[in-house]
Amino acid sequence: MADHGAGRAPLNQRTLTDADFRLMVDAVTDYAIIVLDPGGIVISWNEGARKLNGYDAPEVLGRHFSLFYPSELLEQNRPEHELETARREGRLAEEGWRLRSDGTRFWASVVITRITGASGEVRGFSIITRDRSEHRRQHEMLRMSEERFRLLVEGVKDYAIFMLDPGGHIVSWNLGAQKNKGYEASEIIGQHFSRFYPAEVAAAGWPEQELRNALRDGRFEDEGWRIRKDGSRFWASVVITALHDASGRHRGFAKVTRDLTERRRVTALEDEGRRVTNFLAMLGHELRNPLAPISNALELLKRETSESAVLVHTRDIIGRQLRQMTRLVDDLLDVGRITSGKIHLENKPVCLRDAIAEAIEAVRPLIESKSQALHLQTQDADPWIAGDSARVIQIVSNLIHNAAKFTGNGGNIHVSLSRSATDADISVRDDGPGIPPQDLQRIFDLFVQGEQNMARTQGGLGLGLSLVQQLTALHGGRVSAFSTGRPGEGSEFVVQFPTTQAPVSMLEAQPRPVGEQRVLVVDDNVDAAETMALLLEALGYKSSIAHGGLAAIEAVRAQDPDVVLLDIGLPDLSGHEVARRLRSEMINPPPLIAVTGYGQASDRETSLEAGFRAHLTKPVDVDKLSALLERLLEPPRFKAA
Repeated sequence: MADHGAGRAPLNQRTLTDADFRLMVDAVTDYAIIVLDPGGIVISWNEGARKLNGYDAPEVLGRHFSLFYPSELLEQNRPEHELETARREGRLAEEGWRLRSDGTRFWASVVITRITGASGEVRGFSIITRDRSEHRRQHEMLRMSEERFRLLVEGVKDYAIFMLDPGGHIVSWNLGAQKNKGYEASEIIGQHFSRFYPAEVAAAGWPEQELRNALRDGRFEDEGWRIRKDGSRFWASVVITALHDASGRHRGFAKVTRDLTERRRVTALEDEGRRVTNFLAMLGHELRNPLAPISNALELLKRETSESAVLVHTRDIIGRQLRQMTRLVDDLLDVGRITSGKIHLENKPVCLRDAIAEAIEAVRPLIESKSQALHLQTQDADPWIAGDSARVIQIVSNLIHNAAKFTGNGGNIHVSLSRSATDADISVRDDGPGIPPQDLQRIFDLFVQGEQNMARTQGGLGLGLSLVQQLTALHGGRVSAFSTGRPGEGSEFVVQFPTTQAPVSMLEAQPRPVGEQRVLVVDDNVDAAETMALLLEALGYKSSIAHGGLAAIEAVRAQDPDVVLLDIGLPDLSGHEVARRLRSEMINPPPLIAVTGYGQASDRETSLEAGFRAHLTKPVDVDKLSALLERLLEPPRFKAA
């Protein structure tokens, strides 16, 4: 009995193994596993094949496996070639396009294995297929990314980007490297990168030290002189990065070089300019100290009753020279302030007619002392600009002073004011010796003056025109110089400022009686604006509404309100911007009250800085609003005598 049982065990085990193997194949879903007969006809089809190819078993069994190949492969007889290869060599592995039942393609990894019988005959073939479409897509994306990166690096012109092997020899060369250093790729690849260094630097071993530093720290950055192919030097910014592969093995270095020669030159000039202007500012401050006692002493001399002709003459000389000295010191200080960015300009409406009149009065003593005639022509123009009135007067007076200084006794100075569509033009013209053509391009530079044929009797440091140009630029304008350079034809300077609307003057307006006072409500929330307007009407005020920042500015100009309740968060211009615009465009804007949902201390400070008289948070306390309006609109009271 024991022997009998032992004899049956191998048979049962073999039968169960075959069945289990069939179940295993049918259960596989990630791989298509099919069997072909020797002629390529499908005779076995598992669940993975159904999922991958889309055919149910009855649809495909008995058909030739070329069914799964696209037309271009069929034209090449690829199915027959693959079977022949597997028949001859026992196995074929490849990747390529295959078709699903719906005609869509997928990228397949295919292994065809020959099935051989006991006597060596070919019984058929097994085909195991896996969908590798996603893997191929990622691989293709990586390849394209690498290709794009390669094209990017090779196409960069402003940076030299190249690779070094671990020993520092060049293995790649981009267009920027060719432009930067002058070598073609064929000339430099394989050479050691130390040839870009000055001989003394290379001899000291600095190139090798850079690589050691990059390898130690992962990255090394430096600036210094480098050598081009033609032997010329340039100041380079260099970054060297150590490169390692996925296993951590050192593969070489990436080197990026940029030519900073021009930047270094500009930086050096800027440093020099800062030193000069700092010196000028310091000099101006130091000169102020002795000028003060000289001025005081001159005032004491003016109070002396002595009528000595020598004393009077000497006193007048000191006075004239003191004024000239003070003007030069002021110019020095202004140059220092402008260059260091410490000059602050107001941004208020400026009437150019008034500015020119004041500038003429400032220069009139010099004009009269030289018996010159000044001709003013405004052509009925009355333009306004936004700026600093004192600085605009300084611009015009400097130009008139310059014209008077370089024009001989009895000469003529013409000042004109005109207006175009967007600009206001101020012209100062004289009939003096003019400016040589070679000086016109640099006449606005510091310390530059035209040729002087009178032993520098005109004096000056050459700062006036430079100040004119810089102050004009700060106002958004521009200045130009014109001259033929022929004596008697003089020169002309034209300053152009962008114009703004003339401010609305309310200086002459009489306070409106109670019940007639107007309050403008500005809020983009329609319901909030309308209810506030009704509330103001109930409090005894006439109200109107605007729903945006630009509309508010127009309403203030058109309606002349006594008070404006202004929301901060408006859709076009913020309430703060509206406040700033009204302050810059109107001589006497109406009081503004901020009405907003922002109630932090910082919000209140911001509103007050923008020009608001008060800051109320929503919902507004009616009693507070009423008391505030009464205080702002209360007519001035005078005590009885």
